[in-house]
Formats: sequence, C-alpha cells, structure tokens
Amino acid sequence: MTIRQLTSAQLRRTCDPNQFNFETTADLNPTSVGLMGQPRATKALQFGVGIPSAGYNIYVLGNSSMGHREMVEEFLRDVAAKQPVPNDWLYVHNFETNQKPQAIQLPAGDGSTFCKEMEEMLTTHKKELPEAFETEEYLNASDKIRQAYKNERDGLVETLREQVGEDGLTVVRTSTGLSIVPLVEGRAMTNDEIDQLPVNEQSEWQKKSQNWDEELDDTVRKIRDLDTKTSDEMNELEREIASSSINQKYEELKTKYADHEQVVGYLEKSFDDVVDNLSDFFPGEKDDSSADLRRYEVNLLVDNSELEGAPVITELNPRYHTLMGRIEYESQHTTHFSNIRPGALHKANGGYLVVNVSQLLSSRNGWDSLRRALTTKEILLQPSDRADGNQVLTKSLDPAPIPLNLKVILIGDHDIWYRLYSREEDFQQLFKVKAEFSDFMLRTAENELAYAEYVATCCRKENLRPFDRSAVASIVDYGSWYQEHQDRLTTDFVGLADIIRESCYWAGAAGREVVNAADVQTAIDEYNYRVNLKEEYELDRIKFQRRMIDTAGCKVGQVNGLSVWDWPDHPYGAPNRVTARTWQGDSAIIHIERETEMAGPSHNKGLLTLIGFLGGQYAQDQGLNFSASLTFEQSYGGTDGDSATAAELIALLSSLGDFPIKQNIAITGSLNQLGEMQVIGGVNEKVQGFFKVCAARGLTGDQGVILPLINECDLMLDQEVVDAVAAGKFHLWVVETIFDALEIITDLKILPADDDGIYPEGSLHALVLEGLDRLDSDDDEDDDEEEEDTDEAESDA
Repeated sequence: MTIRQLTSAQLRRTCDPNQFNFETTADLNPTSVGLMGQPRATKALQFGVGIPSAGYNIYVLGNSSMGHREMVEEFLRDVAAKQPVPNDWLYVHNFETNQKPQAIQLPAGDGSTFCKEMEEMLTTHKKELPEAFETEEYLNASDKIRQAYKNERDGLVETLREQVGEDGLTVVRTSTGLSIVPLVEGRAMTNDEIDQLPVNEQSEWQKKSQNWDEELDDTVRKIRDLDTKTSDEMNELEREIASSSINQKYEELKTKYADHEQVVGYLEKSFDDVVDNLSDFFPGEKDDSSADLRRYEVNLLVDNSELEGAPVITELNPRYHTLMGRIEYESQHTTHFSNIRPGALHKANGGYLVVNVSQLLSSRNGWDSLRRALTTKEILLQPSDRADGNQVLTKSLDPAPIPLNLKVILIGDHDIWYRLYSREEDFQQLFKVKAEFSDFMLRTAENELAYAEYVATCCRKENLRPFDRSAVASIVDYGSWYQEHQDRLTTDFVGLADIIRESCYWAGAAGREVVNAADVQTAIDEYNYRVNLKEEYELDRIKFQRRMIDTAGCKVGQVNGLSVWDWPDHPYGAPNRVTARTWQGDSAIIHIERETEMAGPSHNKGLLTLIGFLGGQYAQDQGLNFSASLTFEQSYGGTDGDSATAAELIALLSSLGDFPIKQNIAITGSLNQLGEMQVIGGVNEKVQGFFKVCAARGLTGDQGVILPLINECDLMLDQEVVDAVAAGKFHLWVVETIFDALEIITDLKILPADDDGIYPEGSLHALVLEGLDRLDSDDDEDDDEEEEDTDEAESDA
C-alpha cells in the first residue's frame, strides 16, 4: 500500500537560472537547431544519406507542425554543402525526330553558358548569312553559273531551231516549255495566225512538227538535266558560302565541348540543318509562320550555376506535374521543346527531395509517378493527357528521359508509414530507411543549455530582444510543461519559437530591452486568455450549478471524476460527476454512455475491467447477484479513455456498501483487474480543472486530487496550484492501488480478512460484502416465495 501526499516542490520542476554562465542570450553564440534531441533520427538520416546503394530513400516519422521538416532540411543542407554540384540539364531540338527532344547534361554553369552561346550564334546567323550572299565573291560565282547555264541552254535551243528550220519551222519558248511552230517571213507564227491557216496547211504543218518530236523531247530532257545540274551547282555554292560564314563559330564550340559527345553531335546536326535550310534566314523568302528558328535555341531545364553543393528541394505541393515537370501548350494546341518545364525531381537530381507524404498520396498520380521514377531511375515526362491516362489529342512531345540519381525523404506519420509498408510492395524496396523523430528529449543540463542556445539563435535570426537567464529558465520550464513531464523537454521548436517571439513582444510592451521571466509568463498567460473562452464558459456553468459539481460534503454513490476537453489549441480539464445506483438484479452493470453509444472502445474496456475486479475481489465464495447503472451526469458528447475507471469503481462500491464519498476530493486513474492504478493522460489539465472549480468557490483547505503514483513525474502544474499546495489550501495524493484511494476519499480502513475470511466490522470490504449479501438475500427471499406459491398451486391441483 502506497499513499503519499505531495509537497509543493514535487508539483513542478523548475530550472535554476544560476546554472547558466551568461547574463543574456546575446552572450551566446547562436547555433542551428539541427536535430537537437533526436539521436535516433540523426543516426538514421546519416545512414540514409551516406549509403549509396539504390532503394535507401528515407521515410521520416515526424510532424511538420513541430518543425521536424525544417530540422530535416537543415540537416540535409549541411550534408549537401559538402557534396559536388550536379550537372545542368538541357533540352535541344532533335533534328532527326522532331517530336522527341534530346536531353543533354553539362557541368554546372556550362549549361547557361552554352545556352547563351547558341542564342548569340543564332543572332549572328540571322545577320551574317544574308550579308554573305551579298558579297562580290558570291555574286560573281553565281553569275558565272547562271551565265554558263544560259549559254548552254541557248545552244541546245539554237541547235534544235537550225534543224527544224529546214522544214520551215522554228522553236519558241512558251509557258509550258519549248514548242515547234511554223516560220513565216523569218519569224515564228503566232497561235492566232496558225488558227487562220487553211485546214490543209495546218495538217501539213502538224505533220512536219511531229517529225521533230523526238529531237524536241531530247532537247527538253537535256535542258531539264541542265536545270538540275545548275541547281546543284548553286546549292553547292550557297552551302560553301554559308559554311564559310558560320563554320568558324561551330568549330570553336565543338572544340570547347569536345569532351561532351552529345553536344558535339548536336552541333554537327545543327550546322547541317542551317546549311540545308538557308531560306529560313532570308526574310520575305518564306512565310514567317513556317520559319521557326526556335529549333536552334536551347532549353536550359536545370541551371545549377548558383548552387554551392548538392540541391535540397522541398516540394510542398507534390503532384504529378510539380514532381515530373510539364509541357506547356501554345495556341492551337501546339507546343515546342522550349516549353518543357522542370519538376522537383529535375531540380533535386543529384541531391535531395523532401516531400510531405500525406500531400503526395492525396494528389492524383503523385505517388505512382514518384514510385515509377525511383524504380526506373529516370524522369520520363509525359504530356498532360497521357499522364492523366487519357488519349493525347493534340500535337505534343515525347522528351528523352533524364537519368535520376537522388535521395527522396518522405515526411509523414506512423499510420501512413504502416499503410504504405503493408500494402505497397515497392515502398519496402524504395524506402528502406526509417528515421523516427521523438517529440521529447531528456531534461539534462546539456539539453537545458541547448535550449538557451536555441533561444539565442531565434533572437539573432529574427532580431528579437535578448533573454536573460531567468527568461531562459522559464522557457526550459515551459518545455517540460508542454511535454507534461518533469524529466523531459519538448522538441516542438515551432511552439517554442512562438513563445519566444511573444515574450519579446510583451517585454517591449513593458518598455524592457531584455526579456525576463515575467515576460515569458505574460506571454503564456496572454495566450491562454486568448484561447480559453470555452473553458471559462464551462467554469461558469459549474460555478452557478448549471452543471452540478459538489466540492464539499459527502455523498453515497457519487464521486468527482476528471476529464479533459481536447480542444486543439487549448485542452483543459474539468470535473465530471460520476454516479452509481445498485439494485436487485441479474448481475448486469449498465453504463448509460455505453448503452447510448456515446462511449468509445477504450472506455468500454475500462468498464469490463471494472467488472473483472469486482468478480476477483468479492465473488470468490458467492455470486455477484445485483444490477447497477453508471453514468457521467450531464455529459452529452462522446467520451473515450479509461481514466475514469477508478472513479466509476469508487461510486459503485459506495452504492453497494452504502458508505459516503468525500466530494471535496476528485480522482482520476485507470485500473487493471487487480485494482492497480495505471497511468493516465492530461494529468495537469485535470488537476488544474478541479482546482479552478474549488478556487472559484473558495478554497477550504481540505480539497484535492488523487492521482496514480506513476503520474507523479508528469506534474508540471501552474504556479497558482503550487502556491495553494504550499499554503496548505489544496492537496495532491499519489496512490498505487484503488484501496489506497478509497482510504483517502472515504476515511474507511482497508483491513484484511481474518483466518475465516471475515473482514472486520465497519471496514470497507465488510460494508461492500454486506451490501452484496443484502441484495442477494432479497433475491433469495423472492425465489423462496415463488417456490412456495408453486408448491401450493401444485397441491391445489
């Protein structure tokens, strides 16, 4: 049996400001939070980023709202700073297959340089190529070819003309080619003149002309061959002129990028395409809409020129296109390789990508696209329609895939990790490292100093007022209060940063340049005041008996239990009246919340545990022949948890044994079937909830709360409770078993049975057994009467 009344010193652990060897945080060197207080997660992350094997991506079990994402990012940035900068990635036109842009990688910084060089070269082409064809060299050479063509063509025509002249015919050029017509007075007859000839002359002329058809066809063929030859000569001349104009720049680039085979190959194809499509560079010779010179540009997809180390990218909206990239469309549903945009995988390639897994799973195709990319080790960008599983109806692109080499860090909770691990086979192969964050760290002198350094970092980073030693000590105490444990400190640095900022504000409002402990307490009090309206309403309901709670006197079958209203921004505790009624029955214990489906599974388990205790304690030699009902009075919402089991059992035993329970004492505690008090949550809120009710009515000096012994280390009570206990106006007891609690809340003794199994008269067990016997004997009398009535009826018959 363990009963201990706590002193004020045991209700809250306080940090001694004198343990710090600084006057204010301005004297400290700011330090990064890093993975402070997370040794397990630190080792896991170090292993995950260090092992080069495939599949060792990392799942961080953490909470972004507690700053764990920021801590991971800071860790990764420190690691990435020591690693090489990855290559730039570019997309260029594929001169062999237009719809399949080619991917090229270059050392960091060279991508932007190459992009500018190609842009400058295109500008030069537009200017210098037209000029090259205005030079005397080109004009003379082209005139020579044209003149040679003219001379030879005219010679062929003249030869044919001399031949047909013997028959009074001649050769003329028409819109359709060469034609043989009659010759009159040294000139060729016109079509009108031919039509006016007598029929017999026309027939004669046609016969003569047909005799020369073979020679005419031969001449036309020779002229056509001459056209082709001349065209080839002109083309070759133009290629020579163009080549001599642009070759030097291309050769310079090929020499510069000689170690990059893809670049050299691209330059050669680009050179050939320019020479083969010279008309695209001559304004007016081609419709502007068809002369798209963007094919000579370079799409710098990933530019790492500004990086110092490997990239660390956090994607806050992880959907298909934000991860894999996208292809933008122009008017008339067309696109171009210059419209390819990078995704987070492109930007993080060669480094680290941080993704919130809940957001990833909520997006269409997000997880599938990431899984596929990690499995294939490449980024394959698909058009929008195809990515959505639909048929592509527009003219689109199939960009060449880009090799993928990075570490992906997913951040999520245990539930999502378990779901992925158990249902997604690929997840086990792709995310082999689990880095689990703890929401607390041990409260050691080293970690208390780390808190001080964190305060200094926040002050320096956000230009806040420095904190003196007392203020830092208060922040340390706040860390334990937040964690609800005297020997632990919270690792919710987001919440800590808020208190630091708000403390600085209230120090400024008070005209202080240095934040002290009073400013920290003001920040805490002001926050509570902003969010505790619901709690104040509940307190008023109890104060004015709209919710009935007794804090004085004694009642049978009634006890003050304690519960927590779990509001997200301000959970608070309040007492609950727990009542029990017992009567003759068939050993059924009814819990009204359970029957009305207002209770959760944990609460229902507590009720069944209570029944197990009763059977083990009082029904070894007799049955439990009674009925009972239990309820939380004036409770109309759902309830769960088993921390009211102790209160429910006390109310039930009181009703069975007809002994009173002190209403000035509240109790909270979970029970097992052996009657041992088990740990409960929200202990500080529960104690403070009952204290506020008592204080509102006036502290009497005999009020207090009974807690499980195991919860003593969780106490980080407000200073007003600590002061009241120190003054003897309020009390806290910790107990090990329900019997310890019964001695405090009833003043009855828990005495053992004698050798015959009989408990001393007036002891608690004796009173309970007497109550059970009374209800059971009443049942027996009713049964005897029924048997007598049955016997008499049979006798009459």
